[in-house]
Amino acid sequence: MVVVIPALSAQTSGPRPGAPTPSAPAVDVRSLVATARQRMEATDFSTTGHLVWVQPSGARISYPITIKAHWFPGVLRVKVEMGGAKSGAPDAAAATHVLVELRPDGKSAIWIAHPGDKAPLPLPFNKWSEGPLGPTFGYEDFLEEQIFWPNQTLVEKAKFGARDCDVIRSTPGAGDRTHYSEVKAWIDPTIAFPVYVEKTVKETGAVKEFTYYGLMHEGGLWAAHQIEMKTRGQDGSTLLIFDRGSPKANLTLKDFSPAQLTRF
Repeated sequence: MVVVIPALSAQTSGPRPGAPTPSAPAVDVRSLVATARQRMEATDFSTTGHLVWVQPSGARISYPITIKAHWFPGVLRVKVEMGGAKSGAPDAAAATHVLVELRPDGKSAIWIAHPGDKAPLPLPFNKWSEGPLGPTFGYEDFLEEQIFWPNQTLVEKAKFGARDCDVIRSTPGAGDRTHYSEVKAWIDPTIAFPVYVEKTVKETGAVKEFTYYGLMHEGGLWAAHQIEMKTRGQDGSTLLIFDRGSPKANLTLKDFSPAQLTRF
């Protein structure tokens, strides 16, 4: 997923990417990537919403979620607070707090805490691809490291719904810690924002699909109201729905402290 502020708009929908359109003049990939990096380096938001686990049977379990993010010199910190399911379903996940630290040099880290923990614990790299609701939406998906990967290529121009998009393929360098072999993003160049993303898992070749709904301009930034995450060929999905938030939250280091992470 791309870390975004909420857009308070009605949900929209669109088809999966279609066949590529005829070639057009080459876009400046470096400029698009630079815009994405500049947006990340201006991050300072707080948002609340809910994470919905849509099971293969169609049953839904909803979890309250709060996300706070701020760019500090050389590091993006994202704190995710997921509450327990209100439905009380027997297979529901427990409350979880996560701190993601994204560093452009590849030395990113993820910390996790559960009720009763006295201090957050570092999440081992082999657990990054997991998540509180399973592998479809993993902890690593909060990192968005691909915009700092060294290899960025324009694959094609393609339609996504009514939008003309530049499809950018990002691949990691030898020193990048990631469970993905590549990330392809369908970016609307008029707003420099993705409408659809595919992430290919190194170990299995599985493709995870992220579709962005309800795009609108909010607080000077483009944002999505909802992100749907699916693994291609598998039933079930995860929905990340933003209800409200502030694009300028004036967050400080205190908001991301260990004491805050272990406070339930």
